[in-house]
Amino acid sequence: MSEALPVVGRGFYFEDLRIGFRFRTHRRTIAEPDLASFVNLTWLTEELFAVADDSQRALKGRPVPAALVYSCAEGLLLPTMQDTGLAFLNATLDVKGPTVIGDTIHVESEVIEHRLTSKGDRGLVRFANKVINQKGETVLEYNPLRMLRRKP
Repeated sequence: MSEALPVVGRGFYFEDLRIGFRFRTHRRTIAEPDLASFVNLTWLTEELFAVADDSQRALKGRPVPAALVYSCAEGLLLPTMQDTGLAFLNATLDVKGPTVIGDTIHVESEVIEHRLTSKGDRGLVRFANKVINQKGETVLEYNPLRMLRRKP
């Protein structure tokens, strides 16, 4: 019988993190099909997002909903909690600027809260997440509190 191989891509356990720990994700470009799929899935049919003509808008380009930007950010962060994340408990979210089709985003994250649950069998970790575009501009900030597994 052979020894079990470790799984590549497993997320952080509670013990892997500490206050002040920072990391960043890979990048992702938001494309027209992302917007179309998101609008169709959510029925977020606001003309700002559903109509291509920007001649009457102050903002040029195809803006995307902040909810789409947040969703992409969570997808970029998924590898950090794969198999170890137990619950998303709460967050505040602040939109700092527009995101348009063609923008490339990544997430920079810092642990700002780190404690055991009352039972002590899992941990609570709050992150300060900044979604940053290709120009270095922060377009969205949010601070999720997540419940994470402890190491076996």
